[in-house]
Amino acid sequence: MSEFKKVLIANRGEIALRVIRTLREMGIGSVAVYSEGDRNSMHIRMADEAVCIGAAPSRNSYLVMENIISAALSTGCDAVHPGYGFLSENAGFSKLCSRNRLVFIGPSPDSIKLLGHKAQAREIASKAGVPVTPGSDGCIKKDFLKEARKIGYPVMIKAAAGGGGRGIRIVFSEDKLLHEVEMARNEAGAAFGNDEVYFERFIDRPRHIEIQFVRDCKGNIAAFPERDCSVQRRNQKLIEETPSPAVTPELRKKLQKAVYNLADSADYHGAGTVEFLLDKNGSFYFMEVNTRLQVEHPVTESITGTDLVREQILVARKMELSVKQKDADAFKGHSIEHRINAEDWRNNFMPSVGRIDEWIPPGGPGIRIDSHVYTGYNLPVYYDSMIAKLVIWAPTRSAAIARSNRALDEFKVEGIKTTIGVHKKIINSEEFMSGDLDTKFLERFLTPVAADDCKK
Repeated sequence: MSEFKKVLIANRGEIALRVIRTLREMGIGSVAVYSEGDRNSMHIRMADEAVCIGAAPSRNSYLVMENIISAALSTGCDAVHPGYGFLSENAGFSKLCSRNRLVFIGPSPDSIKLLGHKAQAREIASKAGVPVTPGSDGCIKKDFLKEARKIGYPVMIKAAAGGGGRGIRIVFSEDKLLHEVEMARNEAGAAFGNDEVYFERFIDRPRHIEIQFVRDCKGNIAAFPERDCSVQRRNQKLIEETPSPAVTPELRKKLQKAVYNLADSADYHGAGTVEFLLDKNGSFYFMEVNTRLQVEHPVTESITGTDLVREQILVARKMELSVKQKDADAFKGHSIEHRINAEDWRNNFMPSVGRIDEWIPPGGPGIRIDSHVYTGYNLPVYYDSMIAKLVIWAPTRSAAIARSNRALDEFKVEGIKTTIGVHKKIINSEEFMSGDLDTKFLERFLTPVAADDCKK
């Protein structure tokens, strides 16, 4: 068992702040890294130390492994926490940390490589007895039309090294396939440095369900209640909630069992999330594994009282989990997360940047705000548009919706456009209130909302 005296957070914004807070509670020093575009970010103020690692664009700073390793070594760090995004699922970065005697707070390079590659993860899931959607056997490099005919249309083209909804195309007819394959490969190559793709049968109007889990080096595992991430736009999640209104206790056990089998077969250590598609008949299909902390992890923390970052650190120190499966099963209440983005949702969600003239977040019982912005902060143009996560907890789903309404009303932001307004409309829609959701819900919902908004 090795103690950490100081940890570098290889990330920015709200997730860097989130990790710093747990480190402080555990008595561990923190080192922030920042680009020249992030000189005024809150995570720099909150860390014990901070090191500039390059110019504002991510490719010149947050994605430069050597600069991050140099910052960790020069400040005497024992370990590196990658957060999410950037290098968090990069096996090469994990390996580089090990070469420099830095503990990577995440799974091993082998696990990242196996499960982070979407096509390989499908094969592992299938061998572990986890249901997978009909699709290609691994990546496809030729005979695209032949493979699609075997699977049947509509077919989904997916980037093997993908994430965040990039490199995905849905094709309904053969005459469009080759063009869409080329588009998907180009997007995947630009985003991930890997243009490999594979095919899956497209499932119409499924729910997006995921299971968060943590597993230690002794094989102890805790799989948490499912998160429902069906409210999404262009494969980007807007609202997540737990538990799902569509999942019964019996189905939850089946999902958790699938996660046990998959994590054990890959000898996975750390926190991870297995994502599934759930069809209208209650059948679920493996989609992918995220070998990192998820953006939406706070809703799981809200209903279970578990600090998932703390569990990650315990596993990285070769210690046993402090949470057991019985703790995960004894969850209480309902939690909803609203991703608040700096976007003009009335104008096709165009990014909105500039100075935040007023920032008044909501408060009161059952409300958590994860954010790195403040009054007077200038939003840089180089990064993701998310400026806050509004996390609601209440004893029941209906109470959580009511509390969401109150919190969204209280949330005041001036100087930039935000998505607060559309969140308010979504949660008051008949479909959301009834829990009758699927991944195309928002696509259907936004058209009449936009038309109605234009009349005002």
